[in-house]
Amino acid sequence: MSSEVAVTGGSGTAARAATMGIDEVGSLAAAIVANVETVIAGKRDAVTAALTVLLAEGHLLIEDVPGVGKTMLAKALARSVDASVSRIQFTPDLLPSDVTGVSVFDQASRRFEFKRGPVFANLVIGDEINRASPKTQSALLECMEERQVTADGTTYRLDPPFTVVATQNPVEMEGTYPLPEAQRDRFMARISMGYPAPADELAMLTTRETSSPFDALDAVVSLGELRAMIAAVHQVFTSQPVQEYAVELARATREDRQLRLGASPRATLQLVRAAKAHAAMHGRDFVLPDDIDALAVSVLAHRLVPTSRALGAHDRDAGPLIDAIVRRIVGETPVPVGSARRN
Repeated sequence: MSSEVAVTGGSGTAARAATMGIDEVGSLAAAIVANVETVIAGKRDAVTAALTVLLAEGHLLIEDVPGVGKTMLAKALARSVDASVSRIQFTPDLLPSDVTGVSVFDQASRRFEFKRGPVFANLVIGDEINRASPKTQSALLECMEERQVTADGTTYRLDPPFTVVATQNPVEMEGTYPLPEAQRDRFMARISMGYPAPADELAMLTTRETSSPFDALDAVVSLGELRAMIAAVHQVFTSQPVQEYAVELARATREDRQLRLGASPRATLQLVRAAKAHAAMHGRDFVLPDDIDALAVSVLAHRLVPTSRALGAHDRDAGPLIDAIVRRIVGETPVPVGSARRN
């Protein structure tokens, strides 16, 4: 039987969490977004999605080609919050113990002592996660789902909040290992950065010619405030019709003829959690179908697997195909009575 060891840190903000209102959540969220945008220009949707995942206590996967700012977004978000941060550069020779930690024999005490790995942080940046072997990738499974690390029969709790922000290159690029379905399903959302607009790229050449704006980036939210924001998000109300709407979207993916693997129950749960954070960031203490719609592609698409026939009919380009399928399902699913969807 394994024993449990609590990792100390920061549970004294409960009183502030209970008093933080939705308006303050929206205000602090806007401050974080504005802070990150001093480094990541022209990518408001990506920045907002990253913060949504953080407030929903999920994990984020940023997938795109090299050089478009994936790691910079993760680092800027981490620096905007005064929390513990670690970075793991995933490489083919990385071992699971390099992620979670390892037991080392202490000559003085004549016993083994567990040395915690970089996963023991509030925000863990996993850079190029799909360059490591599947064995090393699997080291994150327990951490991401259960917020704990088990080593040598002892369970070590991870200090909340705990969020993994991982970047990966497209799987068709050289030297990558595709993430297994179980790993992808543990990421609340997947986003892409895309290339910057010409004006933003030109401005980048000017502002970063001699220095980087990242060097001047400071935290705008304390760890206590972040925990209070997350606690306030937990209190956002989700009506039964909206819950049924989320379930219906997930069910539709499981029955769609173009998909051989639909959304899991975990996906449904994380879709609603992300929608609560999205609502709070927009100053509402209740979830609308609009919140579900806004997040459906980023939360559901990376978990779905198309059929071979569907891939063959679309030149085997899975990403845009699955995104289009999710958008079609959203468009075809009736909105709960009394609710409105954005046009």
